[in-house]
Amino acid sequence: MPEVDTSQFNVEVTILGIFLAVFALFSHVIKEKWYLGEALPAVIVGMVLGPFAAKFIIPELMGGKGGMEDESYNKVDYITVGVCRIVIGTQLVVTGFQLPKKYILERWKDLLVLMIPLRVVMWLITSSLVLLVIPKMNFLTSLVIGACVTCTDPVLTQAIARGAFADKFVPRHLREIISAEAGATDGFGFPFLMLAIYLMRSKNPMEEDEHTVGGGNSTAITSWVTETLLWYITCSAIYGAAIGYSSAKLVRYVSRRRWIEGEMYLLWAIILGLFLIGSCGLIGTDDFTACFACGCFLNWDGHYHAETTKRQDDLNPAIETLLNLGAFAYIGAVMPWDQFNRPEETGITYAVLIGLAFLVLLLRRMPAMFMAYKGIESIHTWREALFMGYFGPIGIGAIFYVEHSKHLLPEFASGAEDENSLHEVMTPVVYFLVLSSILVHGLSIPALSVFYNYQHVPAIQDPHDVAVLPRRSRFEPLPANAIPGTHHDVVVFNRFSRPEEMELEDEAESRSPAPLEADIENAFGARERTTSFGSDSSRTAIVPPDPTYRGGGVTSVWSRYSEEGRDGIEMDDDLDKGKQRMRPARKPGVRFSMPF
Repeated sequence: MPEVDTSQFNVEVTILGIFLAVFALFSHVIKEKWYLGEALPAVIVGMVLGPFAAKFIIPELMGGKGGMEDESYNKVDYITVGVCRIVIGTQLVVTGFQLPKKYILERWKDLLVLMIPLRVVMWLITSSLVLLVIPKMNFLTSLVIGACVTCTDPVLTQAIARGAFADKFVPRHLREIISAEAGATDGFGFPFLMLAIYLMRSKNPMEEDEHTVGGGNSTAITSWVTETLLWYITCSAIYGAAIGYSSAKLVRYVSRRRWIEGEMYLLWAIILGLFLIGSCGLIGTDDFTACFACGCFLNWDGHYHAETTKRQDDLNPAIETLLNLGAFAYIGAVMPWDQFNRPEETGITYAVLIGLAFLVLLLRRMPAMFMAYKGIESIHTWREALFMGYFGPIGIGAIFYVEHSKHLLPEFASGAEDENSLHEVMTPVVYFLVLSSILVHGLSIPALSVFYNYQHVPAIQDPHDVAVLPRRSRFEPLPANAIPGTHHDVVVFNRFSRPEEMELEDEAESRSPAPLEADIENAFGARERTTSFGSDSSRTAIVPPDPTYRGGGVTSVWSRYSEEGRDGIEMDDDLDKGKQRMRPARKPGVRFSMPF
């Protein structure tokens, strides 16, 4: 018989569905008009509906340990680590393959500067601020907290590198290095974290403790080099690169034979991310480093990204959005509000945390970036250094590191005094820094947009660097930095990355017209096609008798179009909406075809 089941699972899934539905209905306004992204609304919803407010979402009731033998994880810690690993790992694979081909090889010097000297300075500055502001901290324990928040979060960075604001105002070279830095350095936080842990544990030897290193600093450094640098980082990068490169060959082979369907081809990067997250966990390596290396080598020759672009990949962004919304709503729900104000136990108060957040967000990254930017070829001016130095968000990666650190340390009250103090302090400090970064960086982009509009800063619209994309529906909103072209396409400026024009031997046949199509075109020649652009106007386009630019890159289409006599862009008023449309200048013999 019918029965009302008010279980926690049903309540939480219902609440999540309502939030996703409301966000979806206004997603274009939220993301491309207000420039808020997913993180800030999701965290606010999670905090409002969490256990310290409405009590609809209670993480402690979401599940158990899932058969884990490791008792150092409790329910919430285990769920949090799993959520962070899945969201970050899949995001890193996607970030890697969306970079230009061989990008990490071409920009290895820039990435080396960003990964080692810049990160060391950021780590030391952040640790010094923690030591200065937070009570009961020594230098080693502050190094642990500093390592948790040193890396740039790859999830929040995508709003800066690939969001609507970036499409309009951030040049491509800067967006690519921001995205590459976030991907390469997120897994690179382990050397800093493990060095601090090894040094601290070597100072506190305890008998019959699996976490004990002992033997002094020399043993700690030896263990750090062999276990962390060689196994955890180097082997992870090699493993991820091997999986990415071999899988690229495999998926290309089966694609030629049409054994793989379109949806699974587009999902291939996320499939690899899930495999690496699980397999790296099984063998005890760094899944974040492996995932980013896998993504870069999946697109090493540029083929995979080019193919997904031709297929108009909307599947991966949709999955990323869904994962980000759910993950940040969860982070908002597990925010430890009860630990943010414990003046007697830990000396932490809201005033202390706000002061630390202000200092960290101001000094953690910008001084180091100004010192290093002249050695980074991808950063051209001090303004770009300022932008990149400011937008280095602390996000879900820091949550993972602080929860993982609990697993590396003895349980609370069973370790040394400084370790127990670290247990009490690191969770509220790191979570509050994450919350502050989400709020500050999430609201900075809308504020910067208002300033740009007030100053009449134009969007980046280089007529020699465009993409012409088909418009699949007249109800589909235009991309952030785009103008309407013909009735069936849009012209997009300053895309994050575009596949270069590639001459692929195995696609040579697909680039030429089929025999029947060639016969038809030769028989009928160039045809005039009339297309409606409103209730009272029409335009005539000349279709070439041969698909001159079919399959070519976007840049080649625009450049050849320019070479054939295009002097400029004619702007026509759309009689329906009062907007401007771009169309080719009418000149005899000008041929223009879509690149896809």
